[in-house]
Amino acid sequence: MDSYFGIRKNGSSLLTEVIAGVSSFLATSYIIVVNPSVLSQTGMPFTGVLTATVIVSFFSSLMMGFYARNPILVAPGMGLNAFFTFSVVLGMKVSWQIALGAVFWSGIVFFLLSIFNIRTYIVRAIPRPLRYAVSAGIGLFITLIGLSNARFIVSNPATLVSMGSITPALLTFIAGLLVTAILVIKNVKGGILIGILFTTLAAYPIGRWWGADSSTLIAWKGLFAAPDFSLLFQLDLVNSLTWAVVPVIFAFVFTDMFDSLSTFVGIAEAANLLDDQREPLNIKRSLLTDAFSTTLAGLVGSSPGTAYIESAVGVEAGGRTGFTAVVAALLFLPFLFLAPLLSIVPSIATAPAVVLVGVFMIRPVVKIDWMKLDDAIPCFIAMVLIPFTYSITHGITWGFLSWTVLKFASGKGKDVSPALLVIDVFIIISLLIG
Repeated sequence: MDSYFGIRKNGSSLLTEVIAGVSSFLATSYIIVVNPSVLSQTGMPFTGVLTATVIVSFFSSLMMGFYARNPILVAPGMGLNAFFTFSVVLGMKVSWQIALGAVFWSGIVFFLLSIFNIRTYIVRAIPRPLRYAVSAGIGLFITLIGLSNARFIVSNPATLVSMGSITPALLTFIAGLLVTAILVIKNVKGGILIGILFTTLAAYPIGRWWGADSSTLIAWKGLFAAPDFSLLFQLDLVNSLTWAVVPVIFAFVFTDMFDSLSTFVGIAEAANLLDDQREPLNIKRSLLTDAFSTTLAGLVGSSPGTAYIESAVGVEAGGRTGFTAVVAALLFLPFLFLAPLLSIVPSIATAPAVVLVGVFMIRPVVKIDWMKLDDAIPCFIAMVLIPFTYSITHGITWGFLSWTVLKFASGKGKDVSPALLVIDVFIIISLLIG
């Protein structure tokens, strides 16, 4: 096992990899319940989507660990499930069966782009300063998610966002954040996981001590739930290939491509998971895994799979090899039957870990030459738009376009590769049809 995954070679240990896998799983496991809650609004059965979500997460993360040997989890993507539900099915009035067919065909396109190494060329077309900016932007984004989950930041009609009210739940989150931070600072092995467990235990009495409004933090929903395989192979492969659905397939391809690419690049830069050419490790195999995940999602009844930025929680906990992803994948499998158990870990328990990962992800920002404005401005645009638009894709989209325009305007067109120009064309097309 050590020789296959290179655990000691990468400065890790079996215990560290296991702890990292558990940490990544806990930070990502919300998708088991959240994905069905989104997709069920299309008329798909909640339990069927839940089963599909577990299947996609298990097989995709397992493949990422064994085949690509990267510590990154793959599961149905947030944002992609919203696009599937609200834009495609409810907005365009496309049936969910045809939408699943579009997911399947987009996975086939991913596979072709990956097998011929086109997606690898796309990675290499991303200017290195933009890679640093994307990593930092993802860090800010994931921190925003954590603060939002903890209700530390809430929406405000006057100021868009503001700090939430001081409540027992918020104080529990702050305590968990401080305890987790102290453990991380002191290099306690498994500090992030210990922090998650501490915050979960601290959250348990809230509903009993401070009223029913807080009891939703831990909502026991039972122990067992039988899997529902009713969505397997319910996709419409024929009608999903009509011209009317082509824009949907293209949108899935574009959005999933840049979500996964930016995640791979961001985590690789932040954790130094790079090869001799300073490219993300095993990028071709990682992208093939992503393609497999999307294709599988269409077959079993889910929105596209993608690499998860929450994997950074496990990487920060010390995960450096594919064994981290294998551990997390194995933890998904029992939830074919035990999904209600996830209600034990409230969102405020994983929020401190997610917030602290922002510190880890933002480190590469110091590598950007902020005095070189034709680099600094597009990097800044990419970095801030990721959290401000709540979309990795939007951040990298406008980062690419502004990089191209400013480089040509400043007489440095040689800094724009032909591959980046091609990407810009597809970005413009996606913006026009979106």
